[in-house]
Amino acid sequence: MSFFPKPYADRVARLRVAMGFVLVAAFAWFSQPDLSSLIWGLPVSALGLLLRAWATGHLEKNIRLAESGPYAYVRNPLYLGTALVAAGLVIASRRWLLAMLFAAVFILIYLPVIELEEQHLRHLFPRFEPYAQRVPALWPSLRSAKSDGHFQWALYVRNREYQALFGWLAGMALLLAKVLVR
Repeated sequence: MSFFPKPYADRVARLRVAMGFVLVAAFAWFSQPDLSSLIWGLPVSALGLLLRAWATGHLEKNIRLAESGPYAYVRNPLYLGTALVAAGLVIASRRWLLAMLFAAVFILIYLPVIELEEQHLRHLFPRFEPYAQRVPALWPSLRSAKSDGHFQWALYVRNREYQALFGWLAGMALLLAKVLVR
């Protein structure tokens, strides 16, 4: 059962990348970091980035249902990692406005996209439904549902997750520059 109407989810799925650029611009303009906020926020965002990296090293899109690595604990580790990166950046930015903006985008854009992707996976992989019953969507379980499979650097590269690393490094440089210029 879907929470978001499919036409809405299809429409916002096309906006996801554009909204990313809007968020980056808002972040660059409105953030007001200080050393303390960086000390608290950067580790949170780094954890999110590491979760995303771990997930992409187990992900063969549209070829195999990912059930190992972080997928044994949560069905959507890439989105959870994105939320952690955003939370860390919000903490570092010291701006409630950015927190509200990130939350709105996650709820109104990312949650419908997650539903669309899960519909696609249900259609593509008959084993998805039993997997979805064992593994929570966004809040990780403390117990692994499956442990076979291992991280593969080739998948990390094929999935181009290094782009997230470069973006994160650029964001960190921007925050640090804003602290140093004050």
